Amino acid sequence: MIELIKYFVILYGGLFAITNPVGAVPVFLGVTHDLSREERHEIATKTALTVLLTLVTFALVGEWIFRFFGSSVDAFAIAGGILLFKMAMDMLSGRLSTVKISKEETEEFSEEVVTLEEVAIIPLAIPLISGPGAITTVMIYMAKSGTIPEKAVVIASIGAIAATVWLVLCSSNRIQERLGRVGIKVMTRMMGLILTSMAVQMIINGIKGAFGL
Repeated sequence: MIELIKYFVILYGGLFAITNPVGAVPVFLGVTHDLSREERHEIATKTALTVLLTLVTFALVGEWIFRFFGSSVDAFAIAGGILLFKMAMDMLSGRLSTVKISKEETEEFSEEVVTLEEVAIIPLAIPLISGPGAITTVMIYMAKSGTIPEKAVVIASIGAIAATVWLVLCSSNRIQERLGRVGIKVMTRMMGLILTSMAVQMIINGIKGAFGL
């Protein structure tokens, strides 16, 4: 039981660093600046649900994706580690990773007239929060989980992340006021540092597995 709790904490912490919901606050406020509090909460709920469904789906079908493309988990771990490292470098610079969403895309959605559903799904849930890095991570962790309890922990950590996303987005105004843009950038850099170590470890584990070291 203790091992499963440790596994949950490690996976939740890793997914929190990758999804970086606090770093998404400025974008969320930017695309919802002219909406009421109730509408923002509605978008936050739909965004969290989309994150949950997206990550759970890829976690469950990841094994079949590996088989379909003839790719090993170790090879995917190396590729995923490189992708996470690129994201981490962007975050260490205090900016959102361009692997997730570009500045042009953010401005485009801020200027266009879109529905609440569109804003919640794209760009907030995908790719800003549940982007390639988060999808890759849950697929790898699920594939490496050898028992049903471990797989259940992966799903539970995804649920916890979705709940965290909902709480953060619903509290976006308060977070922006308390932390400010500088505070959010500092936290993004901290998440980037954690993500860097995760990326390097993922690459090392992939190389060890691929070469039987």
